[in-house]
Amino acid sequence: MKLFVLVSRVPYPLDKGDKLRVYHQVKELSKKHQIHLCCLDDSKTTKESIEHLELFCHEVSVFQLNKLKIYINLFWSLFSTKPYQINYFYQSSIHRKIKKLIQSFQPDRIYSQLIRTTEYVKNEHDIIKTLDYMDAFSKGIDRRISSSGILKPLFREEAKRLLKYEHLIFDYFEHHTIISIEDRQLIYHEKREDIAIITNGIDTEFFCPKDTTKKYDLLFVGNMSYAPNISAVTFLVEEVLPLLGQEVSVLIAGSNPAKEVLRLSSHNVKITGWIDDIREAYSDAKIFIAPLFIGTGLQNKLLEAMAMELPCITTDLVNSTLRAKEGVDLELANSSMEFAIKINL
Repeated sequence: MKLFVLVSRVPYPLDKGDKLRVYHQVKELSKKHQIHLCCLDDSKTTKESIEHLELFCHEVSVFQLNKLKIYINLFWSLFSTKPYQINYFYQSSIHRKIKKLIQSFQPDRIYSQLIRTTEYVKNEHDIIKTLDYMDAFSKGIDRRISSSGILKPLFREEAKRLLKYEHLIFDYFEHHTIISIEDRQLIYHEKREDIAIITNGIDTEFFCPKDTTKKYDLLFVGNMSYAPNISAVTFLVEEVLPLLGQEVSVLIAGSNPAKEVLRLSSHNVKITGWIDDIREAYSDAKIFIAPLFIGTGLQNKLLEAMAMELPCITTDLVNSTLRAKEGVDLELANSSMEFAIKINL
């Protein structure tokens, strides 16, 4: 079968959750199907990244989003009803190129990852299409409203627009997938029960326990420019560490650390940035801690840490999707004092 896969980012290197999900899906599908991977790109993708994807994709096309057009689209979004992030990723010139690719490739199926990409393929009526919502974006933005400061009205409006768009876009696609039952329940469409649950998995041969000397007491990993992750490490350093009664060493590892993260660096808090092999970070720590109070979806970082048999502490919000057994698979905490108590156990 010929599959046309459209994604909003080049899915390599694996520094974000959406990249990780579609990368492994495409790699597995390529074993039996011919894949044309079409990527939008708002950053500078390296030649090595594309060459890596070409190892298992029949063809890889990358379309660079024009920065000026992004700003123009965001301005006009003020007078639109579509979500800001839909307008951010849509450019008519790229749409024309994608239509030509589809006409040339003649795929049997189209796979569109995230609602960000749907405007490019929603009217391809002659081809069966699948939309991977992945997460309920509307709820993710809604949970960030209270901490968005002066941008609160913007976040509130975006949450409202996303909620409506997630409903309306459903009918343009024949098939739908999402990462968890909890996220599916947040898609407000009368046929939402038809959305297939496709969870993320872990390569347990790659992520496996290693007998090493522990250099750090606590560890957090993730894309460190992502608001929920920034909030999590800020909470850890500023609210949990002062309650521990002794000096505790912390490793914060992950790509693109924001300035809010970098300022947390100290003699006992190390910020690494991108690590080529994230298993080194897991192996160096005694406890993995994920104090996430906003966001949606399944946290791959918890799956990886658990696969490496690292003791984990996280929140009820995260575990509502993960569904691990408290006291068996991990520990749960929902306040700074609860986290401090669980760390000191």
